[in-house]
Amino acid sequence: MLKWNSDVWGKLTGPYSSAENVSVLLQQLMRQYSQEIFDEIFQEYLFHQNTIYTATYAAMPFLAQIACSTSDAEVRKELFVNCGIIEASRDGHDEEPFPESWAELAEDVGSSVCTELYREYLEAIGKLKALTKEVFTYTTHHSIDESEKRYILVADAAYRGSYILADMLMTFINGDEYVAMCPTCENDVFIWPHEDNSVEIEILKAYEQDPVFHTDQESYEIIPVTSFADEEIRTLAERAEAIGEQTLVRHLYYLAGETLCPSCREKISVWPSLLSTFSK
Repeated sequence: MLKWNSDVWGKLTGPYSSAENVSVLLQQLMRQYSQEIFDEIFQEYLFHQNTIYTATYAAMPFLAQIACSTSDAEVRKELFVNCGIIEASRDGHDEEPFPESWAELAEDVGSSVCTELYREYLEAIGKLKALTKEVFTYTTHHSIDESEKRYILVADAAYRGSYILADMLMTFINGDEYVAMCPTCENDVFIWPHEDNSVEIEILKAYEQDPVFHTDQESYEIIPVTSFADEEIRTLAERAEAIGEQTLVRHLYYLAGETLCPSCREKISVWPSLLSTFSK
């Protein structure tokens, strides 16, 4: 990890230019965790509009150390989730020995420093991934709303390397809509929850246009699966079940199902059509 007095800190960038203050704030955070200080670091220096920065990579080992050493399970969960959001937002996952975008930084501080920063970031991600079981156990025994549970699943997917899945979950974090793309006509397919009063359950239906603005359009049935053939969906369903995110579990049976494209009437498999709009 970078030493506190390293001049590299002043050459790192965040959303608003220099990240020189990151080292000072991290020192404060490591002495005594403060949600206010963490929020300042996260929002002002590490993450903005789904983008991360060189300062983000340098800070991650310190955040992982706090998460792994704290006795406060709520703090551990908070760091697990937010660091997972960072990892979910990282581009170029196979870049070695460090991201191409660091070319200017490498000129300033040297390639060896950049290589070490990147290596330590990846090592920190591994340490955070190892906390998954503890975070899941804590979540099952505490009152946590479904939106936050989805963020836990975003982080879990990112730590497992399922970046497209993490991106999809983060995009549709509230579970009140999903947007797929028909592979035949390439038009959007809007997927929305619908209350089926006959059986008193929430189902998903497909629409040609956004139902918020087109309330009188025809809906299309999605035929749900009864079991999950796709390993990624099955794993997600098991993990959602484990932390009690029942709405997502119910939705997944429909998201793994089939429907007719409302635009061209061709049969489509919802899951690959949903994930096709994301790439990492």
